[in-house]
Parts: sequence; structure tokens; C-alpha cells
Amino acid sequence: MFNQLDSGNIYEFFLWILRRRRRFRVTGRSMLPLLQPGDEILANPRAYRSRLPNVGEIVVMQHPIRADLQLVKRVIAVSATGDCFLQGDNPNESTDSRAFGVVKVRQIMGQVTSRFE
Repeated sequence: MFNQLDSGNIYEFFLWILRRRRRFRVTGRSMLPLLQPGDEILANPRAYRSRLPNVGEIVVMQHPIRADLQLVKRVIAVSATGDCFLQGDNPNESTDSRAFGVVKVRQIMGQVTSRFE
């Protein structure tokens, strides 16, 4: 579904100004080649209030053990109860559901909507 993210979307920028998007900076290599370390991304924190994530969407999640750490991952599978299997696009550099198991939808902080270069 997501092979590319909108780059420099003005609408998304205005939503960030209105506090309807959260900004994050990518630090790791787990989402290469799509997201590079240093990329700035915006995420919609309201995306999953009324629906479950779709397979292929990119999300920001709260690390299940380290509360101070957020991770960017791709949704690989979703159960009817909201358990999500998340994985990085660069599996050799990714800590994801293969290591910590499925993630509850409440641990997902938002759907990534854009990247700013």
C-alpha cells in the first residue's frame, strides 16, 4: 500500500500547525529504503480511533518495554481484536513484532501521513 509517502504536503503541514499531526524524526535504519535516518515524518494520532490499521500502513508505535522510545513500522497483519503484527522494511536492522510480539492498537501512536525532506 505505502511504497512512498507524500513529500512536503502543504495540507499535512497545516494539520501539524493545527496540532492534528505529530512530528517525529527517524533515527534508525529499520525502514530503509523508504525512510532514512534524519527524515522528519508526520503522523495522524487520530487515525485509529474509529478503525483498525490496514495492512501496509506505516505507523508510529510506543515501544512495548521502553516508554521513552517510539518506533516506526509497517503493519503486516491485524486481527479482529486489534492485535497488530508490525515489522520494519529493513528486517536485518529492525526490532519489531518478531522480537516483542503483537502490538495492541492502543500502543500505536498514529499513522504516518507524510515525510519532509
